[in-house]
Amino acid sequence: MAGSISFEKLLEPGHIGSVKTRNRLIKSAAGLQYWNFGENPISEKGKYLYEAFARGGVGLIIMESWIGFDFNSDKGIRDLSELAKLIHKYGCPVFMQFTSMANWLLKLRQGNPGIPTQSPPTPRAPSPVCVYSEMDNHNTMPRELTIPEIKEIIEKFVNNAVGVQKAGFDGVEINAGSSHLLHTFLSPFWNKRQDAYGCQSLENRTRIMVEIIQEIKKRAGRDFPVSTIINGLEIGKLIGVEDSECLNLQDSLKIGRTLEEAGADAVQVRSQWISRHNPSFLTDHLFYPEPPIPLASFPKELDMSRRGAGANALLAEAMKKVVSVPVITVGRYDPELGEKTIREGKADFIAMTRRLFADPELPNKVMSGRLDDIVPCTSCTACKDEDGPRRCRINAALGTEQPYIIEPAEKKKKVVVVGGGPAGMEAARVAASRGHKVILYEKTAKLGGLLPVAAVVKGLEIEDLPAIIRYLKGQLTKLGVEIRLGKEANASTIAEIKPDVVILATGGIPVTPEISGIDKRKVVSSAELHRMLKVFMNFAGPGTLRSLTKFWMPIGKRVVIIGGGIQGCELAEFLVKRGREVTIVDSADELGEGMIKHLKQQLFWWFQKKGVVMMAGVKPVEVTDKGLTFLNKLGYKQIIEADSIVPAVPMKPDNTLLKSLEGKVDNIYSIGDCREPHLIVDAIADAFRTARAI
Repeated sequence: MAGSISFEKLLEPGHIGSVKTRNRLIKSAAGLQYWNFGENPISEKGKYLYEAFARGGVGLIIMESWIGFDFNSDKGIRDLSELAKLIHKYGCPVFMQFTSMANWLLKLRQGNPGIPTQSPPTPRAPSPVCVYSEMDNHNTMPRELTIPEIKEIIEKFVNNAVGVQKAGFDGVEINAGSSHLLHTFLSPFWNKRQDAYGCQSLENRTRIMVEIIQEIKKRAGRDFPVSTIINGLEIGKLIGVEDSECLNLQDSLKIGRTLEEAGADAVQVRSQWISRHNPSFLTDHLFYPEPPIPLASFPKELDMSRRGAGANALLAEAMKKVVSVPVITVGRYDPELGEKTIREGKADFIAMTRRLFADPELPNKVMSGRLDDIVPCTSCTACKDEDGPRRCRINAALGTEQPYIIEPAEKKKKVVVVGGGPAGMEAARVAASRGHKVILYEKTAKLGGLLPVAAVVKGLEIEDLPAIIRYLKGQLTKLGVEIRLGKEANASTIAEIKPDVVILATGGIPVTPEISGIDKRKVVSSAELHRMLKVFMNFAGPGTLRSLTKFWMPIGKRVVIIGGGIQGCELAEFLVKRGREVTIVDSADELGEGMIKHLKQQLFWWFQKKGVVMMAGVKPVEVTDKGLTFLNKLGYKQIIEADSIVPAVPMKPDNTLLKSLEGKVDNIYSIGDCREPHLIVDAIADAFRTARAI
């Protein structure tokens, strides 16, 4: 980031109704559900998360509501009041967002008190309409809501709003965007009913939202702000639905005006791609692994010039021309793009979530001009993983039950970190932040470990892995870490330094599968690939090298990848984009281990389009001159003809140095891949946890 940029517009105060915001940055309500169920819902995880946002200087926090909580009970109000006071302590206003997902087939989490473990109820919606796509949340046919049920939903929204007002919250947000229930009333695609809430007119389709807003204003007062979210555009191209059947921009602008007339104090504008739930609000991920339709076919109402960043700005700009209340936009914004968008008059507020997960202090750092200190979000969406713990690749404090502040150590120590990959760099950063004297050894000439290699395979379009290196390297320099590049630490080196603590982050060792013929020339080992890429990286960066691989690679036309975890799947994507015919085989029952659920769904859909053969539950037994022989699920031998075979299996820990130091160093820790090979998010979390305890 350039330090000369002025953020005058982004940092000026704003108003949403009667509430004054500290600046134009909003923490949107996309959350992590760090709440308990049952008697004590306010978890330490949730408190520390929202305290970090408030302390970090964001202009307004919009908090997600959570399942099974009574927002208008005496106990509920007491619990919420505690949270509101915590946020207000830092001078930050807070809204609560309410939505309904009754139209989704929710997979309720197991093992949480207060949440039923039986099969989820049948979805309810304005009309019995669904989309049979695993990437959409409307993939089970709902039953049509009755009028009494609609009235009950309206009353629940209003009661919840009154409850949070009593608890001291400054306002509410009503979410009728994305693919939530209220949106399906507004959309002619989803709403086919023939009554007062039906499809005959825009007035009918907006009736439920109008009644919710008006009743909140009636019972909570005209001065209690109600912000709203709607889709400015709904796109049906991915399932062959004509634009005329979907919510268009002209109708959305009329809806915005109608909501303002009903009493809405702000309008946030999003967009919705039918059959693609997550990429609709993670607009950059619509491009993973490739755009689902040609860019030329994208709606002209969306700005896709930055691969999803700021995609909804044109919709917000159109809304600003027809309403007088503030307009909020969202979608992979950074401070620079946010400032530009507001300065050009396209929106009044910028909402963000993932960048604030990565660095809750982002607003404060923008205010103080410390742009290089902003922790980069690499868009991995580990924070949105539906099948695993919601955490952040680069901010390991996220999801912990500890404050987000790194406290100074009581006793300063001399710490040696061996290994300059992500785990080693993070360990050195945290240890130095605590006041320790840190020396970092990296045997190669550059920091980063395997991150540059991973960047060649993953690409830079979605996940910016080099940003991790740039950030951590900059922090180590500022913190005074002594970095010794091109020097391999050994037992003698460490004995000479006499450190109080040694942290080993020496990485992993590539594994060769125990398969007959694995040493044949057509087998391209991951160790050899890594070695070659590292050599070439002495002359070119990951982006350039990735481009050059489109012209030549030491891999034949027909490729079999042994290993269907995240490493094998990402390698397959890389190879397919370079014209290879790919087959993935794995003995596991399911491919894609380690991948974020919605990214795996998108990638596997793309694999099917590209003809990638995916074979789970099979056992490779021999590499022959023809290809790979394996046992299928029935135990019969089959052969896949191949020109090249590439093992892509997890590494094993490199504990060579650890063994040489046993008994010679009192305080020694192994972190990252040299303890247990896993993902970047695990390596950084391991490093953070270890260094924070020293």
